[in-house]
Amino acid sequence: MNKRFLTIVSLIFTAALLRLIPHAPNFSPIGAVALFGGAYLNRKYLAYIIPIAAMIVSDLFLPFYGIEVLITYAGFLVSIFIGTQLKNNLTWYNVAFGSMVSSFAFFLITNFVFFYPASMGPLYTHDLAGVMNSYIAGWPFFQNTFASDLVYNGILFGAFYLMQVNIPELRAEKIKAS
Repeated sequence: MNKRFLTIVSLIFTAALLRLIPHAPNFSPIGAVALFGGAYLNRKYLAYIIPIAAMIVSDLFLPFYGIEVLITYAGFLVSIFIGTQLKNNLTWYNVAFGSMVSSFAFFLITNFVFFYPASMGPLYTHDLAGVMNSYIAGWPFFQNTFASDLVYNGILFGAFYLMQVNIPELRAEKIKAS
């Protein structure tokens, strides 16, 4: 394990543990952890395993909300995937765009499923109006998710960029052409 890898993993786990600090509803670093891990962990399996492990560790200290938590993880996996797509073209613009797309995908996935929650019984009618009501009810939470993803992605990606500028060992090694 090299310093770069350990630094990336440390940033991921530190950010995930920030979920334990009191915060506004849905204003947490989890979306950023997923995007950052997907973008910076070079091996694809690690890009998924490490952010998920960080989320599981932080979840151990939070109340369990039933089977719906698996849907949250599904949204998290989509954010990791988006991060893996950024890997070869990390610009501030792409990170911001990836952050916005991740937030929106997470909102669509989690609110569609919460339209028919398994553990609480149906909250909405099982038709288009019910789905729309689920999205409308989730809108205030989406606004916080969207804002927190932009803020925490700015912090994670920005901090690691500055670290790479100032600490040569953290820079990615360039592959030499043979």
